[in-house]
Amino acid sequence: MTAIATHCPYCALQCATTLHPVSRPGAVEVQPRDFPTNRGGLCRKGWTAPDVLTVPDRLTVPLVRNAAGELEETSWDAALDFVASRITALQAAHGRDSVAVFGGGGLTNEKAYALGKFARVALRTANVDYNGRFCMSSAAAATNRAFGIDRGLPFPLADLGGAGAVLLVGSNLAETMPPAVAHLQGARDAGGLLVVDPRHSATAGLTDEGKGLHLQPTPGTDLALLLALTHVVLQEGLADNAFLGDRVDDPDLLIRSTASWWPERAERVTGVPAATIRQAARVLAAAAPVHGGSGAYILTGRGAEQHSKGTDTVTACINLALALGLPGRMGSGYGCITGQGNGQGGREHGQKADQLPGYRSIEDPAARTYVANVWGVRAEDLPRAGKSAVELIDSLGTAGGPKALFVHGSNLLVSAPNLSSVRDRLASLELLVVADVVPSETALLADVVFPVTQWAEEDGTMTSLEGRVLRRRAAVAAPGEVRSDLAVFAGIAERLGVPGFSTDPAEVFDELRRASAGGRADYSGITWDRLDAGEELFWPVPQDGHPGTPRLFADGFPTADGRAHVVPVDHRPVADDLNGAAPMYLVTGRLLQHYQSGAQTRRVPELAEAEPEVYAEVHPRVAAQLGIGDGRPMRLRTARGSMVLPARITPDVRPDTVFVPFHFGGAEAVNELTNDALDPVSRMPEFKACAVEVTAAELGATGVPA
Repeated sequence: MTAIATHCPYCALQCATTLHPVSRPGAVEVQPRDFPTNRGGLCRKGWTAPDVLTVPDRLTVPLVRNAAGELEETSWDAALDFVASRITALQAAHGRDSVAVFGGGGLTNEKAYALGKFARVALRTANVDYNGRFCMSSAAAATNRAFGIDRGLPFPLADLGGAGAVLLVGSNLAETMPPAVAHLQGARDAGGLLVVDPRHSATAGLTDEGKGLHLQPTPGTDLALLLALTHVVLQEGLADNAFLGDRVDDPDLLIRSTASWWPERAERVTGVPAATIRQAARVLAAAAPVHGGSGAYILTGRGAEQHSKGTDTVTACINLALALGLPGRMGSGYGCITGQGNGQGGREHGQKADQLPGYRSIEDPAARTYVANVWGVRAEDLPRAGKSAVELIDSLGTAGGPKALFVHGSNLLVSAPNLSSVRDRLASLELLVVADVVPSETALLADVVFPVTQWAEEDGTMTSLEGRVLRRRAAVAAPGEVRSDLAVFAGIAERLGVPGFSTDPAEVFDELRRASAGGRADYSGITWDRLDAGEELFWPVPQDGHPGTPRLFADGFPTADGRAHVVPVDHRPVADDLNGAAPMYLVTGRLLQHYQSGAQTRRVPELAEAEPEVYAEVHPRVAAQLGIGDGRPMRLRTARGSMVLPARITPDVRPDTVFVPFHFGGAEAVNELTNDALDPVSRMPEFKACAVEVTAAELGATGVPA
């Protein structure tokens, strides 16, 4: 049978694969392809991705909740008719914004684009946002205000290989994107891998044996650490003064904003020794081009960004990069490691509450007019900016808030913070519509469930963490009555009297190209033919024949004055800081075996057997003090709830920290405990740090925790 070249369905590394259909219906075998990002490698999730295509509980027919409260099978026409009639009635009674849409960073570019258009043109609601607000929003906000553009990596990932130093802040690449670790080898060989993480994670372990430094700060203090690193660079004469003078708007502001963050002060806040801070700054500076080094990079991940000061923390990373003269230099720079499979493309074309396609602002009159013309509507009929994700969820079912919600590509009942509140808000809706592949926790709560296609069953495009646009190709037919999300948008829009929504991904991409033309994320010169011919196209690609833009900022920054902008920032504590009742920090993160909410990977036997249940990592000293044995139950309690889970005793966590993976649902969902306090700029919730009380849990007579 024909081999199909495509890409892995999971993270934004988008490892290249070849799929080989086999005799079993819907099944494929996967082999890695040599590609610049994965270099012929795959992680365990990638190798087992075909298992998700044929899981026993795959959704294959539409479901509608009956009078008895149970989901029962129905036809597509009946389900679409029901949803359209309920939407019409709700909007007639409560207005256009009584219907909301929530998208996902795993949707193809075509589906993400169509979702935003569906919300604004068919539903005419301002209430649309997506789970990228939980993932990329802080980095996007910081890079937009500093550089005038948001592309996670403004350079190809392979460029990292030549660097003498790489500073990773809040990223555990060795478990989240294992094939990417190969690109760190040059820095490791030079002793220049610098990892900032409150855990001695698998990535932090790559610094052992002289390969670099692990800086292990108190949770929520990355910003103070970065200010101190910048202080050392500036005060010890390690900065690139020529770069600062030529390419940065206010170098003096950078000096003033970090002057008081000497390493000894930072040590008191972060717990990282002042000597280690100085050593790390000097290692990074020695690799910078200004000192004749082979190159240096500063990269951020969710551990630094998912805070109520995440935008400022990323800004501090950018300011450090500017001090060293890294952005726009070949072999150096700042970048953000995008998480979700299409986390980059998914935020460019209209899923965010404040954006139109091409990364245009929905409040910009010229952008509204241009996109409205592409869509064949009046600019004045387009809604304005709506609520961000957490604010949107908090408003569901309230007086004046949305009464109906569409969810595409997201599992809110695992992935959102403060889940008890989320559960209440979803239950208060008059209509919850979920499009999904499997009966996720959120789908099981829905009034209507649409079964939709997944990666190997659909054509489309994805945009990797580098801004590289890639072709996803169908290898097998979808089972049962499964259709694309595009069919959901088109079917409901037609019933609402708004025709013209295509179900052909090639046609949708062509419209996306036109809608993005002239925007910051300009795809207008990208065609499926060029992608199928194997061209490596990094946006922006502003016209046919343009070679793409693998590296940004070489000739300037897309700001009003062409310079990078210094934004002064300062450290502040986490929103829910330690107190007498809750004297430890709870942090959350990922596992090698699982992905996002785990709705897919928890259904893959090999992955589920490797990590079958949630657990809490706790330091041996704390476990001894509390009388908690390895594998024994412990109770975690925050201001938002409590849960009991087995202890995993390890010196890899700080004594003031408990770590819990977030891939599990139901009673194992750690987001029952996490804080929904928001970053004032990005509206990112503070998943990564909150105060927690830790106690041993008593077992009842039946062996269940009392």
